[in-house]
Amino acid sequence: MIEFHDVSKSFWTGTQRKVILDRASFRIEPGNSLGILAPNGTGKTTIINMMAGLEKPDEGTIRKTSRVSFPLGFMGGVNAKHSARENCRYIARLYGLDPDYVESFCRWVCSLGEYFDMPLATYSSGMRGRFSFSLLLSIEFDIYLIDEGMPASSDVEFNRKAGNILQERLLKSTVVIVSHSPKTLERFCRSAAVLRNGKLYQFETLEEAKSLYDYHA
Repeated sequence: MIEFHDVSKSFWTGTQRKVILDRASFRIEPGNSLGILAPNGTGKTTIINMMAGLEKPDEGTIRKTSRVSFPLGFMGGVNAKHSARENCRYIARLYGLDPDYVESFCRWVCSLGEYFDMPLATYSSGMRGRFSFSLLLSIEFDIYLIDEGMPASSDVEFNRKAGNILQERLLKSTVVIVSHSPKTLERFCRSAAVLRNGKLYQFETLEEAKSLYDYHA
């Protein structure tokens, strides 16, 4: 479970204070994957980072009783000077996992070929996205945090493998996806919420959330 209680978060932009959350309270229950709809620039990434513990609230408390992933795309734990193979083995040791397994899993999923043994600094943005998603899926969490869904990729085989693995994980894990696009949420979430004016409005169905989101679009 992830629980936000009276959480406030804002930033000073130089000209005004931008409010992300204003004394917001909500709960994400295990087994109920949640999609959060919010326009670009409203703080989707900030909320995901707070769920992961990468950012702290200004006020209020965030409580976690589940094993929560790092956000998809977060590369803070990897070194761009090192190869995907080296990074896989390092992350595996951090989480107490078998380095051989994590390396083999990521090598198979992201299908980078010879680039898997080259520094991440030589990767295109698409290749980095594939590696990041593969690394996320190599570790079993109770709750997976995904910002804007799967990385854009023209690699059909990667999309198939990663999508199928994520679907399998949904059978025993929970996913939180934040996006500005309802289509991104349709495949993985039954319930959804809308971030608006610092409040998170939760709904039983994605269709209900879309109605509010589209009304204020």
